[in-house]
Amino acid sequence: MMKKPPVIMIHGGFCGPWAWDNFAARFRAAGYEVTTPALRHHDGGKPAQALATTSLIDYAADLESLIAAMKTPPILIGHSMGGLLAQMLAARQGIAGAILLAPSAPWGVPPSTLFEIGTAQTMMLQVGFWTAILEPNFDIASAHSLDRFPKEQRKRIFERFLPESGRATFEVLHWGLDMRRSSEVNARKVQCPMLLLTGSADRISPPGTVERIAALYNGRARCEIVPGMSHWLISEPGWETVCDRSLAWLDAL
Repeated sequence: MMKKPPVIMIHGGFCGPWAWDNFAARFRAAGYEVTTPALRHHDGGKPAQALATTSLIDYAADLESLIAAMKTPPILIGHSMGGLLAQMLAARQGIAGAILLAPSAPWGVPPSTLFEIGTAQTMMLQVGFWTAILEPNFDIASAHSLDRFPKEQRKRIFERFLPESGRATFEVLHWGLDMRRSSEVNARKVQCPMLLLTGSADRISPPGTVERIAALYNGRARCEIVPGMSHWLISEPGWETVCDRSLAWLDAL
């Protein structure tokens, strides 16, 4: 029997490796060796002031080093901002495949909803946020990320949220103003198969935008919309369906 490739699960913004607890356990039970790295300054301690200006480029560089040290090309699984980082890495490293769960869009992919546009405009009201450490906001997380959890459970999950880089947030939400094009992905260099999954009720990574992301990869990417799921599809009610679909896709490669 051919040995299964290693799996790297890349968490999104404002969280850490703990976000993968359910997913990683199910993958390990299926025989995969899983690594869940913490992005720079996301180890759970008080973040250094350097977090404020940490770029997507910095996050990707750390992950590139992790991949380069592996003997076998890994499968990358990324959620939200982690899904964007997985795309960036797929264009730079030889990987076996990528699963993007509610991924953020790379440079040049326009939003498909007014909600996305409004979110970006609202952030600009916080002048200078791109050089600040951003604290997680319960009201936003509860309404748009954790909305399918019971209210009391949302608070328990939110207590584990972490501060995020203003620079990286700017690069995700305002790529059109980013002169460095930090989130740019050379789609022609992405040669691995990719599966993109997002929830039909996801407002942060809505179906229309995720379909636009998949279109970048000229048939190498398959996009599927998961009925009823929202943004936290890695552990919200019904996450098992998302995980099992991911495992089935890998088995079929």
